[in-house]
Amino acid sequence: MFVLSTRSLSTRFGFVNSAIATTLTQRNFSDGRTLYQNNFTNSIREVSNVIKRRFEDGKMARIAKPAPNWEAKAVVGGDVKTLSLKDFASKYLVMVFYPLDFTFVCPTELIAFSDRVQEFRDINTEVVGISCDSHHAHIAWDKIPKNQGGLGGIKIPLIADLKKEITRRYGCLFEETGHPFRGTFIIDDKGTLRVAHINDTEIGRSVDETLRLVKAIQFANVHGEVCPANWKSGDRTIIPDPKKSKEYFAQLKDDK
Repeated sequence: MFVLSTRSLSTRFGFVNSAIATTLTQRNFSDGRTLYQNNFTNSIREVSNVIKRRFEDGKMARIAKPAPNWEAKAVVGGDVKTLSLKDFASKYLVMVFYPLDFTFVCPTELIAFSDRVQEFRDINTEVVGISCDSHHAHIAWDKIPKNQGGLGGIKIPLIADLKKEITRRYGCLFEETGHPFRGTFIIDDKGTLRVAHINDTEIGRSVDETLRLVKAIQFANVHGEVCPANWKSGDRTIIPDPKKSKEYFAQLKDDK
């Protein structure tokens, strides 16, 4: 007979809650052995489902795939709240990873996004900043005036990824230093990751370019056409068809 104990389940699948294993019905036989009854198969299926969910939760971010879910404490308008990716369902989301609070390029970026956050919200988009600092550090930094290197009352949420789980999942962790690179990820209103840009720590980002990318994604989603290089709202787009695309290319001038 095959005997599976609670301990063996916990040992072999350390991330499976041991409570699952204890749900297996036991029957004591005259010889003192403990065997599991007919619901063994159902219980193993339950264990398998937990394992599957864990692997799905821990998956790495990939373009054109569902964005990995996350949940963490965040500073929102000076208050501490728990936010998750699910809170932004049916919206576009720009995730702005940055290295550290109380640094140099970081406040310039976060303030730039904060100052123009209404432009994002006008197109059904939210922006969040993410670092591996604690929410206490976020609050302290936000209270410092802008002219002293602080954020001075930022208008976007700051996620506290203290365990670095989100940063790792999105491929942004600078392992040698333990803090994020400057990563910009755009998730569409269906929860699909559409843009993943990662800059080295010394290189600040452009709010204009981020807005342009969101608008380009939205245009492509609605119209089914593709946006050429340097496209901005109102510019011509391309019908992704070998014949119909010639209408766009016909306007281009050949270099002489």
